[in-house]
Amino acid sequence: MGKGSSVEARTGRRKTSRRARAPLSWATAFALRQYVMACLWIAPLLGIVLGSLLADAAVALDGAVRLPEEWRYSTSTAGSVLSSIVGAMIALLGFVVTIGILVVQQATGTLSPRYMRLWYRDRLQKAVLATFTGTFAFAFSLLRSIEADFVPDLGVTLAGAAVAGSLVLLLMYLNRFIHNLRPVAIAALVARAGRRVIHQGALLAASGTLRQADGMPARPAGPVTPVLSATGGALQGFHPARLAALAERYDCHIVLTHPVGDFVPPGATLFEVRGSSPPPSRELTGLVALGVERTIEQDPAFGLRILVDIAIRALSPAVNDPTTAVQVLNHIEAFLHTIGRLRLSGRYTLHDARGVPRLEVPGRSWEDFLQLAVTEIREYGAGSLQICRRLRALLDGLLDAGLPEEHLEAVRTELRLLDDAVDRVYFDPDRRSAALTPDRQGIGGGAGRRM
Repeated sequence: MGKGSSVEARTGRRKTSRRARAPLSWATAFALRQYVMACLWIAPLLGIVLGSLLADAAVALDGAVRLPEEWRYSTSTAGSVLSSIVGAMIALLGFVVTIGILVVQQATGTLSPRYMRLWYRDRLQKAVLATFTGTFAFAFSLLRSIEADFVPDLGVTLAGAAVAGSLVLLLMYLNRFIHNLRPVAIAALVARAGRRVIHQGALLAASGTLRQADGMPARPAGPVTPVLSATGGALQGFHPARLAALAERYDCHIVLTHPVGDFVPPGATLFEVRGSSPPPSRELTGLVALGVERTIEQDPAFGLRILVDIAIRALSPAVNDPTTAVQVLNHIEAFLHTIGRLRLSGRYTLHDARGVPRLEVPGRSWEDFLQLAVTEIREYGAGSLQICRRLRALLDGLLDAGLPEEHLEAVRTELRLLDDAVDRVYFDPDRRSAALTPDRQGIGGGAGRRM
């Protein structure tokens, strides 16, 4: 083999090693983060590992720590206690799994299957599972260390303390889910998550990082290069700062063609790049996360979607619970008051330090959020006096809330549509008059007409 061949071989190995050391893309890291947050087996696995390590440490420290005489155990007593703990932890794990199955049935049957994305992430639930598996591993490891002439007294005492802590966590877990499985509690949880996302977007806009693109923004001249989606999926999020920096590095203008929440089919255009030297497609697509379903991290409309789903399920003939829908409308109204005070646009741009627009992304207008919030509830709930009265109170409240003037016409349009729906359903003048009366409690709150 010649000298040139050896040089080529070394060069090839260097390229391969650089490729192997390439960091994860932002999209892959985003997907991994989503998986870890929704995964229910990682925390219990960590509990098993930590429990085993702590058991070894307790055995090693047993001779160095002097315990009171009443905390010393015979071989048979220690074996019985640890065996009982092992069996109890397995039984409690089965109990928690049973509760989880009931939650899934409740969510998919009467709430919204999309709520499950938030339930998977509950930290208390993961702490309970990790504590149970950790206590199991701790007790089992200690059980193996018992011999005729050695009893891990310190470990047995700590195992008893771990059982007490596990029972406290179990009671907290039961209390959490007994109270939080009510539709109104879930609505409050989802609304808070959605408002957090809105607040983060408002901070970006206030800092000047994100600017409205009124009308069609001026785009730099040059050829347009489409970047296609290889796999497809729901657009879960993107990294605006890195995309803008990438556009600045290659001196181009990048347009994201789909808003967060859209489903992008395989082979569809994901980006349009205007400029003579577009970035590599792999770098662009690595900054956009596509997944199986929407996520609330960058998509406040998904939170609103969950709230509406809960309300219209309550209005279905199989459930027939308009009062729950009215309670959910309370949180929808709070959501709309929060987002209605923002200056919304159908498109936003990100600029570099010199003020050159580098990234253009689609957004949602006030009309989009308002229609999502009330359209389906109005269509499914027009036959309920409670819903008609509560919807009217919601829309009247938006008119009186001091929202930007450009947002009020959409509210008036929704009021006209509500009037039309009432006219189609209620032919009797008295019932029509009752349906046209705003009432924040649906029925029983008194007339709530605007002054």
